[in-house]
Amino acid sequence: MKKLLLLSFPTNLTGEPITYTLIKNYDLKINILRASIDYNIEGSLFLEVDGLEEKINLSIEYLKIVGVKVKVIKTAITINEDECVNCGACTSICEVGALTMSDDWKISFHKDRCLDCKLCIKACPVRAIASIV
Repeated sequence: MKKLLLLSFPTNLTGEPITYTLIKNYDLKINILRASIDYNIEGSLFLEVDGLEEKINLSIEYLKIVGVKVKVIKTAITINEDECVNCGACTSICEVGALTMSDDWKISFHKDRCLDCKLCIKACPVRAIASIV
């Protein structure tokens, strides 16, 4: 199972080996998608975690106990279908195939493939794509 987690660290935890603990104690594969962490300053970490559902849930509980704010993210981007003109500009820039054009010429979003690179946001000429993280 894979989940996207947005972690917010208080200043006293920015020097702690949080990701190491998640890997070692909960046997999770961690893919860091975005990070903004400075020692002794609040930080944030956007992760894709892969592992057994039970272990992911236990790791989330651990994070909350030590003082990390955890938000489970369903998808990193959102597409406003009322504004989208289905031009396909976003599909040409998406190297992982998270955005594709269906047979009926509509944009399809495959959230499980999205790596939150945000290139599609810049490529969209009508600004119908936005980041939720």
